[in-house]
Amino acid sequence: MSKLLFLSLRQGELAQQVARAEYHDVLKATGLSEVDVELQILDRLDEEVGSLETISGIIVGGSSLNITNDEYSPWQRHVHEVLAGVVDSGLPVFFVCFGFSWLVDHLGGTVGHSHPEDSGPTEVVLSDAAHDDPLLRGTAARFTALTGHTENPDEVTLPATLTVLATGPSCPVQIVRYGDNVWATQFHAEMDAEAMHTRMDFFYDYGYFPAEEYARIVADLPNHDVAWANAILRNFAQYCFERSPAHAPRA
Repeated sequence: MSKLLFLSLRQGELAQQVARAEYHDVLKATGLSEVDVELQILDRLDEEVGSLETISGIIVGGSSLNITNDEYSPWQRHVHEVLAGVVDSGLPVFFVCFGFSWLVDHLGGTVGHSHPEDSGPTEVVLSDAAHDDPLLRGTAARFTALTGHTENPDEVTLPATLTVLATGPSCPVQIVRYGDNVWATQFHAEMDAEAMHTRMDFFYDYGYFPAEEYARIVADLPNHDVAWANAILRNFAQYCFERSPAHAPRA
């Protein structure tokens, strides 16, 4: 029986807690159980993605790493190497937030700070190319997602090998596809209000939002319906399982 792999790019004293929170959010968004999704935390230089023989798809979570850093630590360079292998695996891959920047940089594009978004809701607008995309067919033309990032790909130098599937008024590129089975979202497709509140508590002083705005942002989160954003991750899981007939997800 095959399953999904959730790869968490976390290191440090909070790594285990943040990774488990992300993992919980992925399970909730996809409607799957721990039997269906394996968690791996890429927190050491000797941590490698093992055999993918029983894996039908890979979800790569967010990270506090930045592509725009002047220098990369040995661990960040290791993360980049592992992600390159993930893309080359031929399996369906879904990148969230940091992975978006990494993918653009990996393909020769530019990442900067032109359109950062504070933690909270963002509007996502599907492009014409999304109409035939297996993860986005039937999705509302405009929907709300939850986000929080300090860097973003430059839309002007976006690699031609990427298909833009969604834009947005506060960040010009929100979803891309590379080839036939690699996707990346600038927003957090796995998050709902509870998930973002938890993540904000982990990264209170990281610059994702003004500290004085914390209470207002948290109070406002439940007012936003992010069902369409969560559905994209659920559609990804279904897409992977349909390609792997041996898998029968638990109800």
